[in-house]
Amino acid sequence: MADVTPYVKPTAQVAPYVEALGQDMAVTFLLEFGGAEIYLATSPKSRSRVAALVGWAKAVELAKISDRLQRRVPLANKWIAASLKARGLSVADIARRMRASDVAVRKWIAEQEAPDRRKPDPDQPELPLF
Repeated sequence: MADVTPYVKPTAQVAPYVEALGQDMAVTFLLEFGGAEIYLATSPKSRSRVAALVGWAKAVELAKISDRLQRRVPLANKWIAASLKARGLSVADIARRMRASDVAVRKWIAEQEAPDRRKPDPDQPELPLF
């Protein structure tokens, strides 16, 4: 049986990258290019950094969906941290890979795993102020 990375639901910003590249390659792509403006050529050349990272065919796929992508590649720290945790990496390994503190990584993972925990329960009546 092949090892399969557990699927982590992508955010709306990340979803097009996951559709075009797959979850594992999307994580690698976002770690490499996150936060930068990027030009996605419809016919990438051999010197293209995107094509060198993801391969020519995947670079073309990204160019095809470029109308759905933001101008700047998202950082997506919470989603990346949750995806790396799902792969089995430790918090310390994730922090080193993402160049962040272990405290920040724990926070991102907790927020990704339970995003609605701070929202009030609609069935719960609001407490009076006085």
